[in-house]
Amino acid sequence: MNRARVLAAAVHEALASNKNEKNKMPMEAYMKHHFSFFGIKAPDRRLLCRPIWKEYRNIEEAERMEAAKLLFDMEERECHYAAIELLERGTKKTLPSAIDGYKQLLETKPWWDTVDPIASKLCGAFFLRYPDFLRPVTEEWSRSETMWLRRSSLLHQLRYKEKTDRDLLYHVIHELKEEREFFIEKAIGWALREYSKTAPEAVLLFVESHPLRPLSRREALKWMKAQGMLDV
Repeated sequence: MNRARVLAAAVHEALASNKNEKNKMPMEAYMKHHFSFFGIKAPDRRLLCRPIWKEYRNIEEAERMEAAKLLFDMEERECHYAAIELLERGTKKTLPSAIDGYKQLLETKPWWDTVDPIASKLCGAFFLRYPDFLRPVTEEWSRSETMWLRRSSLLHQLRYKEKTDRDLLYHVIHELKEEREFFIEKAIGWALREYSKTAPEAVLLFVESHPLRPLSRREALKWMKAQGMLDV
C-alpha cells in the first residue's frame, strides 16, 4: 500500500475526528473565508499529529513530499499546515527535487499563512543545503507571474542573518520595489527588517539610498526604531 496515501489519510482522520465547531467560524473569519477549517488550534494540531510523525519517521523523502501534496489537496486548512510540519521534519534530508515540490505547494491554495513558512523555513533550509540553487531559483521566482512566488523570493533568506546574500536580497528588492501590491510591499519591508537585526547600518543606508514604497520603508525601519537607533 502507498505509504504516502496512508500517512495523509491518517492525518486527515486524526484532525477530522477532533474538529471544534466553536473555533471553526472565527478561524475561517480570520482567514477572510478563503479556506475551510476543522477549528483545531496549532498546539492541539501538533499533538494530534505527533504520533503519526513518529510512526512514519523513517518515510522516504519522495513519499514525504507526496504525502504533503495529498494533504494540500484536502479542503481543510489544518491539513495544509500539517503538510508543512511534515516537510519541516525532513529538511536535513531533502533531495534536490524538493524545490519543485515546494514551488507546487506555493502555488496550491496560496495565502500568506502557508506561503511564508514554505518560503522562509522550507525553501530557506533547502538553499542552505543546496546553495547553488539560491540565486537562480530566487531570481526566476522574482520574475514569476504568480504574486506568491514573487513574495517567496523575498523571504527565502529571512532567517539567514550573517549568511544572507546581501547582493541577491537587494537585487530582488530592486526588481519588485515598484509593485503596488500589499503582500510584496510588506515582504520587502519584512526582509529588510530581519536583516537589519544583523546589519543595521547596511539596511539604513539601503533604505535611505533607494526609493521604496511607504509601507516597505516603514516596515524596514521598525526594528531599528524600536531599538532607539533612529532619530524619531
